[in-house]
Amino acid sequence: MSAQPFAAACYHCGLPVALGTTWSVRIDGQARPMCCPGCEAVAHGIVEAGLADYYRTRSVFADRAEGVELVPPELALYDSAVVATQGEQREGVYSHGVYSLEGIRCAACVWLIERRLARLPGVREAQVNVATERLHMTWDAAACKPSDIVQALRGIGYTAYPYEAALHGAQMEKNRKKQFRQLFVAGLSMMQVMMYALPAYIADDGTMDAPMAALMQWASLLLTIPAVLYSAQPFFKGAWASLRARMPGMDLPVAIGIGAAFGASVLATLRGTGEVYYDSVTMFIFLLLASRYLEMMARRKAARALEDLQRALPAAAQRLADWPTSRQATMVAAASLAEGDVILVEPGSAVAADGIILEGHSDVDLALLTGESRAQARVPGDELPGGAINTTQAIVLRVTRVASDSTLARLVKLVEKAGQGKPRIAQWADQVAAWFVVGLLLLTVAVFIGWQMVEPSRAWQVAIAVLVVSCPCALSLATPTALAAATDALVRRGVLVVQPHVLETLQRATHIVFDKTGTLTEGRPVLRHVEPLATLDAARCLQLAAALEAGSAHPLALAIRTAAPSGAPHATELHSEAGQGVEGTIDGVRYRLGRDGYAGAAPAARWPDVSNVYLGVDGVVLARFELADALRADAPEVVRRFKARGQSVILLSGDDQSVVSRTGAALGIETAIGQQLPEQKLAYVQQLQAQGAVVAMVGDGINDAAVLRAADVSFAMGGGAALAQLSADCVLLSNRLTSLDDAALGAARALRIIRQNLAWASVYNCVAIPAAAFGLINPWLSAAGMSLSSAVVVINALRLRRARTA
Repeated sequence: MSAQPFAAACYHCGLPVALGTTWSVRIDGQARPMCCPGCEAVAHGIVEAGLADYYRTRSVFADRAEGVELVPPELALYDSAVVATQGEQREGVYSHGVYSLEGIRCAACVWLIERRLARLPGVREAQVNVATERLHMTWDAAACKPSDIVQALRGIGYTAYPYEAALHGAQMEKNRKKQFRQLFVAGLSMMQVMMYALPAYIADDGTMDAPMAALMQWASLLLTIPAVLYSAQPFFKGAWASLRARMPGMDLPVAIGIGAAFGASVLATLRGTGEVYYDSVTMFIFLLLASRYLEMMARRKAARALEDLQRALPAAAQRLADWPTSRQATMVAAASLAEGDVILVEPGSAVAADGIILEGHSDVDLALLTGESRAQARVPGDELPGGAINTTQAIVLRVTRVASDSTLARLVKLVEKAGQGKPRIAQWADQVAAWFVVGLLLLTVAVFIGWQMVEPSRAWQVAIAVLVVSCPCALSLATPTALAAATDALVRRGVLVVQPHVLETLQRATHIVFDKTGTLTEGRPVLRHVEPLATLDAARCLQLAAALEAGSAHPLALAIRTAAPSGAPHATELHSEAGQGVEGTIDGVRYRLGRDGYAGAAPAARWPDVSNVYLGVDGVVLARFELADALRADAPEVVRRFKARGQSVILLSGDDQSVVSRTGAALGIETAIGQQLPEQKLAYVQQLQAQGAVVAMVGDGINDAAVLRAADVSFAMGGGAALAQLSADCVLLSNRLTSLDDAALGAARALRIIRQNLAWASVYNCVAIPAAAFGLINPWLSAAGMSLSSAVVVINALRLRRARTA
């Protein structure tokens, strides 16, 4: 078979164009050849959109677009209810969505995507994160649909789909493998070049003849080329992108150092005279890639807990359409579940949506949701959150919240918000690193000129050493690596950090303000005391009361059943009277359980925080059950620890002042203010802030949303209202107050590690750069020092993952 003759290169993708083809697009007044109808369609779409500048600003060719359809029918799927759950409504008008992108190759791609999407009707914001390859979109749902966004991107040669953790993870893994290949090639080149460089170092007294020395240099050149052209690509691409954006970045001095050292070495090899630095170049590339690979793996490992949250919600569920008459299960998409549906959850499966157990006793694993490592028993009537893992026996569940509104789905939305911003200390480090790069380049020029006047033969070598030995990477890695490690440690202990400033602000907090109900207390009644008033003992009275309340969903009934010992009898002929109580027959005796008068007791004094339930028979009172919203078991210790750190603790509640005062006294809180409406809570916190206080607010209810948002740093209980969680900066997934103390200890440790890293990076640069400028350090030693500096910062930060916070 004869080879296909080619005429030219495709102007869009750069591949050869076969002779006789007629595909072309007029760009900049000229007919540009295209290799296929797909490239022609994409290029035509770019030009028609008024974005022909893309072809003048790009640095690489686009991928081939063969077979691309500008309006494929499957785009309609992106407007379905299932895919629409990937976004969320904001202000009732605008929708927000996160998309994964494929095909991004350079900064020009980002420029093209953002400007093309900005031209779509209704698009409010389009931001591309080139590092994560995600597109964050905000658009008017009435004027724009998700399919319009995907279609516009396909029209200019890019593939987009709603962000899904598993697919995105596969793409990230692909990038990891590429970085490893680059590291492997650099390491192989370094080892081989060292084999040829070592004899030259040993024979520096002139014992090696010139032809052999030239042969060594040529061999080193050939072995260095793969490291420079393949392994060093990230540095050159990053440097070029920063120059195009007119924002010098960390890759710029690295790329200049590699290019200058390699260029000077090639020139010396061609001339047959002068110094060569092939060993330094390959070592620098390898060591820097190794430190960056270590940093990437560290951050991925630190973020794994959050990724596990995103992957935990199952895509499908087994629906029992005719339960309880039929046990035939049908596999359906989890997103299609509706409130009231009955589903079967088999052992080892994740719960697809929040619900109540109708049948089955099992243990569930809530580690991803609460940080609790031990399995917990669940029985009929108990609630289960979406994302919990059923571990022992099959259970039947009635859906109470659809998958998109489940506990785990709500946490995933919080995770998507987490880590997008930077705390002030990280912004400061980035600004210092940016100025550091500019100053370093100016210093390098000055050093080169100075050595040209003193000893010209060493000017190039010293300038390269200055570029290589500097470590702006350590400055920029000092904060994000530590924050990622600290965040991972806290997630594993049941604390989800949503906003970037949490650890920094919590460390500076002067006042810790607690809500009462559901925060310092359990938020539900528990049996506090049983007082027998006749011949029966407390245990028997509890069994009788539990039997009467067996079918009730009232919170007081649940508290009595929970506290009752096993072996409760069976009650029949049950009859409940609204607002009074319930009566029933047990072993032929008619009992009543409820209010004082209903059970036969004389009217008793009532306390705002206590509910008294009486058990009676034939007008004779057998027992009094005292139920109240009990303090959390860990509340006293947490309050004590905050006070021991010198922070003011305040109780701010909407409950009756007498109740709040007693709670404050029990916990040792001197300032306990009750009868506070939501706007009064907000005003109180704002007054503290006006006086210079840094306020941390802890709450759980809908009425706490405003004050949580206004506080300097805020925490919502994991079992609290969704609005409170969405308004807070941090969510205590474990629903334990000890997690708040963990966060405080973690914040202190993280800030200490960050300061250590910044101090190390600063001291290293202050010592190493002058040493290199005075010619005391050669290029290869500079490369080792620079890589070691980055590695020290990363390894020090990773100590946060292993350290216990309490």
